[in-house]
Amino acid sequence: MKLPALLAVALLLGACQSPNPYTAESRPLPPAPPGAATAFDSSAYPAPPRDFGRYRSWTWLDGQMPAGNNWATPEQMADMVNAGLDQHGLRQARSPGQADLKVSASLRYERRLRQYDDYGGAYYGSGPWRDQYGAWATVPVVRTYEEQVAVVYLQLYDARDNQPVWSGSGETYANGERSDGAAALRQAVKEALDDYPPY
Repeated sequence: MKLPALLAVALLLGACQSPNPYTAESRPLPPAPPGAATAFDSSAYPAPPRDFGRYRSWTWLDGQMPAGNNWATPEQMADMVNAGLDQHGLRQARSPGQADLKVSASLRYERRLRQYDDYGGAYYGSGPWRDQYGAWATVPVVRTYEEQVAVVYLQLYDARDNQPVWSGSGETYANGERSDGAAALRQAVKEALDDYPPY
């Protein structure tokens, strides 16, 4: 049994010793097109990380302040955004050409669906009569209601290349008096800027 197997292996190895009809050859690479040596493809490389420490001043995008609403005038909205940015070390530039950032702010009213689970719980003990004992429970009720919220959107653009560098939003309930609304909008602007700078 071993002898035929050894003969078969020897025949296979002998067949591999035959000359190979294929010859290896290679051709040189074609020359690169003339424009390839000088063209820079920026999409081939990841964008460098932004240095948010160099942003010190800002101005309004296209010179437009945020629009007002029934809670605040455009000037009040601008003051709220200015105060919020000031808390993060960003000062409004004296002239738009000197700004490091351009800021866009908007306020929109949106509707949210909220759910509230009302669990009454379970009870055990005596009833209204002394001789009766038992256990009972209430069925959980899920209530869904709709409320209106005011959402403040802030977007920051690099003043050199007009590329967006950061955006944030904050919301507050849109029901209440005008005096309460101004405080709520200040809180929404603060909430929108909570994640700035993003590191």
